[in-house]
Amino acid sequence: MAFAPILRRVSAAKNLFSLSRLSLASSPSVRSLQTGASGGDDRQPPPPSSIAGYHVSSGGYMRGAVFREPNQPLTIEEFHIPRPKVNEILIKTKACGVCHSDLHVLKGEIPFSSPCVIGHEITGEVVEHGPLTDHKIINRFPIGSRVVGAFIMPCGTCSYCAKGHDDLCEDFFAFNRAKGTLYDGETRLFLRHDDSPVYMYSMGGMAEYCVTPAHGLAPLPESLPYTESAILGCAVFTAYGAMAHAAEIRPGDSIAVIGIGGVGSSCLQIARAFGASDIIAVDVQDDKLEKAKTLGATHVVNAAKEDAVDRIREITGGMGVDVAVEALGKPQTFMQCTLSVKDGGKAVMIGLSQAGSVGEIDINRLVRRKIKVIGSYGGRARQDLPKVVKLAESGIFNLTNAVSSKYKFEDAEKAFQDLNQGKIVSRGVVEIL
Repeated sequence: MAFAPILRRVSAAKNLFSLSRLSLASSPSVRSLQTGASGGDDRQPPPPSSIAGYHVSSGGYMRGAVFREPNQPLTIEEFHIPRPKVNEILIKTKACGVCHSDLHVLKGEIPFSSPCVIGHEITGEVVEHGPLTDHKIINRFPIGSRVVGAFIMPCGTCSYCAKGHDDLCEDFFAFNRAKGTLYDGETRLFLRHDDSPVYMYSMGGMAEYCVTPAHGLAPLPESLPYTESAILGCAVFTAYGAMAHAAEIRPGDSIAVIGIGGVGSSCLQIARAFGASDIIAVDVQDDKLEKAKTLGATHVVNAAKEDAVDRIREITGGMGVDVAVEALGKPQTFMQCTLSVKDGGKAVMIGLSQAGSVGEIDINRLVRRKIKVIGSYGGRARQDLPKVVKLAESGIFNLTNAVSSKYKFEDAEKAFQDLNQGKIVSRGVVEIL
């Protein structure tokens, strides 16, 4: 795939607006930041909602990074500043992480409604609460407070959320992942020039403002920086969920992490925090493996130069590890993960793959040796996100070491090009300060 290094954007507007003065005939043209920009996409998706009658308490415009079709460059376009509804919060976005989940969408490997604003791990400042929002939410997240947002935004009321399983929230999957909306079935994003709706990947965090359900947020202490802390909402949050709930890492456990990107490298730090003994990092890039040594890895294996499974068994005295984590989403690494665990061990799958991909497993070994294969998508926002923040605040999780690349908002397209080409060693973050 080749992302052209092109961004299109609408010229910034400063004036406030009111709905009574909106003109559908007003349509500022989109200009290219660089020559060679491709033409616009005339496809019109079924509208997730209409701006007609949409509550706007104050006016203004913002920019957001828009995905329109696979393998085409992101465009920077202007939107009406979104408005939150009940128990939702409007956030002035400060930073947004660069994640492979977004990249899967950009490459068309995972279907998602389009056009949409991507970005799902954010930090920012509380700007507004939705009408009739619970006073406890307002007290916890007052105007001007600093927050971090999780990519899984629990509704707080479905059958899974009621049991504390926020990572299986029915509304999140039924509305956001399936339809690109929030939980009333409507988006909060409307383009400035024609009021057309745009879908949201999680909160649509690669924008200057975003709206998220309050249950997906946690306070961010003044001691933690906005930029590096953005990864707490996905890379670290996903790693924590895998280590705490799927792997159930205990002190002295041995673990192998296959795929040392943003999430995989976070798994190394979380495993170390949980007291794991042998922590084996597996990748095919030497620079990532060298970085892994600074993040808690006691051993590194370059799978391009030696058989990863054989080496893992050699390190563990022929036994295999208590827990193996697959953080890449490839059929080959899926199999490596299951073959790397000892009898009774756990193979934890956290890497997303191209839609329709299938992993293979030795059925007889699975049955006879009691191998456990467990999927893990993320943490549980209401209980885990504050814990992740505490790990960073205490220095147990090293945020500075976990972020290897920073980008300006206008360079969001380049950030995903770099991610696609393997140039980001651990995690990249787009600054929207």
